[in-house]
Amino acid sequence: MANSYTLHPIGVIRSDLTELEAAPRQGYEGAPDAWIEVFPPFEQALYRIFAGDELIILTWLHRSARDVLQVHPRGEIENPLTGVFATRSPARPNPIGLHRVTVLESNGNRLKVGPIEAIDGTPVIDIKAALSQLDDS
Repeated sequence: MANSYTLHPIGVIRSDLTELEAAPRQGYEGAPDAWIEVFPPFEQALYRIFAGDELIILTWLHRSARDVLQVHPRGEIENPLTGVFATRSPARPNPIGLHRVTVLESNGNRLKVGPIEAIDGTPVIDIKAALSQLDDS
């Protein structure tokens, strides 16, 4: 590769989900609520995030395969083999997770959010406001 980049986690997921096999494929498929612990140097970036806000959480799926380029969607062999860029598979060259969540509670450097299918210990690499078409911020 010509270029490489370094990501620095800004926090970590604290969840009751501890095993990949127990995690739903998508948050809306029965994922629990979880806490995001934001590391102290980034706590000020949580200013003006409130309960009820919708956020996009970007995670590094640290236990995913990075050398898989094709999968059977949803792990079902009857689905045709498909390139990972055409799927939501966690197995991919850069295993970045994308999770739309609702803030349930804010407490210092912690946000309770849900639902989120990320397992306990998953690094958080960014948090962004989820915008509707009517928002311009």
